[in-house]
Amino acid sequence: MTAFREGLAEIFEVDAAQITPDFDLVAHNWDSLAIVSTLALIDECYGRLVEGAALGEARTVADLEALAMDQAA
Repeated sequence: MTAFREGLAEIFEVDAAQITPDFDLVAHNWDSLAIVSTLALIDECYGRLVEGAALGEARTVADLEALAMDQAA
């Protein structure tokens, strides 16, 4: 499991095994605090900054990873 997914598990307070590409962010309190924490996590794991508005539109872990990788390209 990647450090990014482990960090998401901490943010959402779930077992790391639950963090799969189709993990539903909205169903697990995808709020402003989670978004800010995820912004910091992406910066820490990928050394990239993602716009908060774009991050706020994410609905799954796959969406988050796509944003992080797109910014990393």
